Amino acid sequence: MTASRLVLLAAIAAGVTYVGSWFWIDLPPAASVVWKGAGVGLLAVWAAMNARGLDGWLIAAVLAFGALGDVLLETHGLVTGALAFLTGHLLAIWLYLKNRRTTLAAGDWAGAGAILVLIPVVAFLLPPDRAGAPGIALYATGLAAMAAAAWLSRFPRTLVAAGALMFAVSDLLIFLRTGRPALDGFPMGLAVWGLYFAGQAFIALGVVRALRAR
Repeated sequence: MTASRLVLLAAIAAGVTYVGSWFWIDLPPAASVVWKGAGVGLLAVWAAMNARGLDGWLIAAVLAFGALGDVLLETHGLVTGALAFLTGHLLAIWLYLKNRRTTLAAGDWAGAGAILVLIPVVAFLLPPDRAGAPGIALYATGLAAMAAAAWLSRFPRTLVAAGALMFAVSDLLIFLRTGRPALDGFPMGLAVWGLYFAGQAFIALGVVRALRAR
């Protein structure tokens, strides 16, 4: 088995088993943070190991900022973590538009437009604390632009666009549960993490494999 495949398997194992850290009461906080960042962080390492040009390094950077966001959410709070994720979204937009499909039908543009509009609107409506809603909608606009760009890219939609939409739904669930303690339980946490990590893994696999095939 190659080193690249071992890193990929380690990334998937770290992301899947992170849920177990929620039940490990004696786990030091620092170890939990490292565990959380390891899944997407190792995906970034795997992407870097397979990079053969600018696009390869871009997807590695996108994933690296995702891992940084995972860690900063725990150590520095929501705003700082969101800025790291937003940086990753901007790099992803560059990558996806740089690799836009050569032929796009009206339905493709309509799908991208729906994504671009619906995600920020839903994000704005979800928080019970209306004072924070504009800031959440602003972040969600970057998230939506990333997902819309993924939809328009030549990368396989069943992996990359689907992964981007899973990422978006995960964030929308975070906005939904914020300020609603009744929703902040294991099922919601599992849905948020599961959609997020699976989405990142789908994006990594779709982009890296497409670049490698090219």
